[in-house]
Amino acid sequence: MEEKQNAFLETQPIGSLMRKYAIPCIISLLVAALYNIVDQIFIANADYLGSFGNAANTVVFPLTVIALAIAVLIGDGCCAFVSICLGRKEPKKAHRSIGNAIVLCIAASIILAAVYIIFMDPILTMFGGRVNEETFACAQEYFFYIALGVPFYMFGQAMNPIIRSDGSPKFAMVSTLTGAVANLILDPIFIFTFHWGMMGAAVATVIGQIFTAVLSIWYLCHMKAIKLEKRALPSRTA
Repeated sequence: MEEKQNAFLETQPIGSLMRKYAIPCIISLLVAALYNIVDQIFIANADYLGSFGNAANTVVFPLTVIALAIAVLIGDGCCAFVSICLGRKEPKKAHRSIGNAIVLCIAASIILAAVYIIFMDPILTMFGGRVNEETFACAQEYFFYIALGVPFYMFGQAMNPIIRSDGSPKFAMVSTLTGAVANLILDPIFIFTFHWGMMGAAVATVIGQIFTAVLSIWYLCHMKAIKLEKRALPSRTA
């Protein structure tokens, strides 16, 4: 019953499947990069932030890319394995793989967020944040809240390819777009209306990432090809 919902992957032409999967995947990856671009635009137009805010945002950006790289490593690896397992009619292995990916992503994201927060000053210094006092202060403010949102960001990005492997590339794209739209709406409110500065830009970004993570969790509870259950999560007795 569950496998039939994913049967189109076996029956449709490869060219059709490439279009159905490639376009949403490309859009999702572009949208993931838009968070930084949108923040840069609004920060640059805030007179009280200006170039110092943009410089701080640029310093922090590579650190978000590190988080994205780890998330994609976990998500794409799981995606490939799940696709192979479903093709072999081995849903149990796919089921367990997704559980492992969820636990690994959560653990890795919490560790990375903790490292970012604990070693914030030396990390920002290493990435050029001490070019001047104003930039460093802005980078600290922005990076602190971005670091708090790392678990949500990594979870959403890691689950994105897993959702695609379940036969729902459009939902994967929509979940990412929802977060980006939320960020786009909240950025001007927090920066210009509330005058929250770099904190406002970061909080808007994190809220957008939370939206994506929540939608990903919802989908994991309603998967088509695999019914994700508690037993999929690793345990000492597994």
